[in-house]
Amino acid sequence: MTLAEKAYQEIRRHIVDGSLRPGEPLRMAALRERYGMAFSPLREALSRLQSERLVVSVAMCGFSVAPLSVPEMRDAMQTRVLIDTEALRLAIRHGDDAWESAIVAAHHALQRETRRGPRKGEDRRDMLEQRHQEFHSALIASCSSNWLLDISRKLYAETQRYRYPTLATPGSAGGRDVAGEHEQLMQAAVARDSRLACRLLREHLDRTTADLEARLGKVLEGAAMV
Repeated sequence: MTLAEKAYQEIRRHIVDGSLRPGEPLRMAALRERYGMAFSPLREALSRLQSERLVVSVAMCGFSVAPLSVPEMRDAMQTRVLIDTEALRLAIRHGDDAWESAIVAAHHALQRETRRGPRKGEDRRDMLEQRHQEFHSALIASCSSNWLLDISRKLYAETQRYRYPTLATPGSAGGRDVAGEHEQLMQAAVARDSRLACRLLREHLDRTTADLEARLGKVLEGAAMV
């Protein structure tokens, strides 16, 4: 791993988990002291994060963590619905036995991590997030379009920090059976039922959007009252 890649991974993780707060200035001297790296890899990392919309840059003011935004989150999620449902439709058409097996394996890993009890002093969200991303990536992996896969990854990254705080209790959210939604998605994809699988994925992402919008609205309202 290069120093620039290491800087990118560490700063990105701290933006996603909230250690670096929305709107917080990212001054080079402070970053150098915090991460123990030279300016060059830090600048490269910030430029990469800016392309993912996790960091913003203002002339004469430098970099800062991108603010949380209900419209931005909603836009990214709605676009992800369009991209991922089309990618899933194509994946079902082109996928082979290995694709099916990868979906089942990714779902099993996510299910096991979801059910695993927390260990003392452990923050399980990183592993839960990894398993969740691996499952959704497996669903569309055989779509035969590198453009769709690349756009899907960027949209997932854009919404990751909105979803991250909810992962501490992943079994249900707002009365939802999220694990059940994933189970139905897996079954429909493996059964090659394109219409059902795409509908289930659309509904799954729409419910997530509604949950995040309600939660984020409360967060922003509370911040405004401080």
